[in-house]
Amino acid sequence: MVVDTLENLEKYASLNPLFAQAIAYLRSTDLNALEVGKTVLKENDLIVNVQQTAPKTKEQAKLETHHAFIDIQIPLSGIEVMGYTAAKDCKPADAPYNAEKDITFFEGPADDYITVKQGMFAIFFPQDGHAPGITPTGVKKIVVKIKA
Repeated sequence: MVVDTLENLEKYASLNPLFAQAIAYLRSTDLNALEVGKTVLKENDLIVNVQQTAPKTKEQAKLETHHAFIDIQIPLSGIEVMGYTAAKDCKPADAPYNAEKDITFFEGPADDYITVKQGMFAIFFPQDGHAPGITPTGVKKIVVKIKA
């Protein structure tokens, strides 16, 4: 997991061959003007999702992991708290891995919680269990899905 400010995003371009393309899109686009929905930058490999989340408490937020994709999560409005637990320490839930949606959900609270404000981002790799969307009011956010 990585948490940093958007001004430093380029420093992480070497982490994955598709990061440079994702960063170029993020830098050349008015992110706040984007409508909720999905933009495919590279079929099956690089997708930008704009979401409007509902309010969620720590108790309501479920830990999740992805096998095939890395998430870059960027809150555009408000403040979002994101839970973190190493995937190896997550407690399995009754629901198995959903390959179509590339997601596994887990039981219990996260080990740690990180506040991610406007102007910041968080990167979650397949080994990172994360519980995003914890906010009293909901947030507009971008989730960039990058093939791992």
